[in-house]
Amino acid sequence: MVVLIIGIAAGVASVAWNSSDRDRANREARRFAGALEHAAARAQVRSETLGASADGASWRFWRRDPASGRWQPLADDDDVLAAHALPETMSLAPTSYSGQAIDNRAIVPLRATGRNEPFTFELAARDTRLVLAVDPLNRVTVVEPAP
Repeated sequence: MVVLIIGIAAGVASVAWNSSDRDRANREARRFAGALEHAAARAQVRSETLGASADGASWRFWRRDPASGRWQPLADDDDVLAAHALPETMSLAPTSYSGQAIDNRAIVPLRATGRNEPFTFELAARDTRLVLAVDPLNRVTVVEPAP
C-alpha cells in the first residue's frame, strides 16, 4: 500500500514539474517576445539600429554605433532591453534570418526604418521547444513546433 501511494505521489509530482517547466518556458518566451517588439519600436522612434542576440543561457540587445558600424552592448536605463539570464534548464538561440539558417552567435538587426527581415529564435526547455517567429511588421508569434 505504501509503495502504491509513493508511486502515485511521484507521478503527480512529475506531471506538476513538467507542467511547471512548460509554463516557465512560455513565460520566458513571452518575455523575450515583448522585449523584441519593444526593441523594434524603439529602433524606429529613436532612428537607431538595434540588434538582438542569444548565447544559449541568456539574451541581450545591442546598438550599432553609427560611426564605426560596430555592435555595442545596449547599456542604458531601459529595463525591458537589459541583458537577461534564462533559468538553468532553458536555452535560447537564433535559428533563421530572412528564411536562411544563421549562426547561433549572430546578432539579428532591428532597423530604424521598421522594415525588418523575418527571423526566428528557438527556446528549448526539458521537454518543450518554442519558436519565436518575427514577421516583417515586427509582430512576434510564439508557437510550439509540431513533433
